[in-house]
Amino acid sequence: MKPESRLYQLRERLHEIIFEADTPEGKAFDVALIAAILTSVLVVMLESVPEIHDRWGGLLYAVEWLFTVLFTVEYLLRLYSVRLPWKYATSFFGIVDLLSILPTYLSLFVAGTQSLLVIRALRLLRVFRIFRLVKYSRAGLVIMQAMRSSRPKILVFFIFVVLLVTIIGAVMYLVEGGEEGSQFTSIPRSVYWAIVTLTTVGYGDITPITPLGQFLSAIVMILGYSVIAVPTGIVTAELFQARRTNTQACRYCAREGHDDDAVFCKYCGARLNE
Repeated sequence: MKPESRLYQLRERLHEIIFEADTPEGKAFDVALIAAILTSVLVVMLESVPEIHDRWGGLLYAVEWLFTVLFTVEYLLRLYSVRLPWKYATSFFGIVDLLSILPTYLSLFVAGTQSLLVIRALRLLRVFRIFRLVKYSRAGLVIMQAMRSSRPKILVFFIFVVLLVTIIGAVMYLVEGGEEGSQFTSIPRSVYWAIVTLTTVGYGDITPITPLGQFLSAIVMILGYSVIAVPTGIVTAELFQARRTNTQACRYCAREGHDDDAVFCKYCGARLNE
């Protein structure tokens, strides 16, 4: 057997284990990786507790480096097992995988007392590992597919909300702006109030004082419940329309979410079963 064919078979085998969950080995790999991700995120959380950090900081630091090395090896194997590594590296999960290991290495090169806060900020990026759990859940893939399909409608809805809060803010400035003791001192501040009220957050730092302003506030509050329901309905509708997909990953771009009867990758057009 030629060395080239051995390397080819090794790459195909690695791809099947790492990217797919249709085999016992692939399922075992996914379960082990999920456990490692959850444990590493737990280590990050425990490290942020001062009492635990003071007592177990050295051990947590060593464990973090152990996970970093393991995730680095996994990331390199993913790049090796796909035929177009840059496709995976620039994908959403490829970037998440890189962000999950990069801060630990960057902390080695950032020195000085003034940069300690920068190191902490970089290390907090390790919580990106939790996003990697999505690609090991069929339900998570369905939700992501529904979100992608909903983008045009949600964008239109977002533009409508921006226009709505701008108009409401301008109206409230006209109603409340000239009153003594009014907190609506400018249109941008009034738009901020409209956003807080429409989203039903209600900080209470800006409140109308006139009867007409309070009446308009009540209308905006009621309108807020209707506005919140719109994106939920859009995504829910897409979830019902989502087609059944499998765990097969493209050997070129490493993207998943293909239909059971798919022959070609829906993202790059490559043949799935080569």
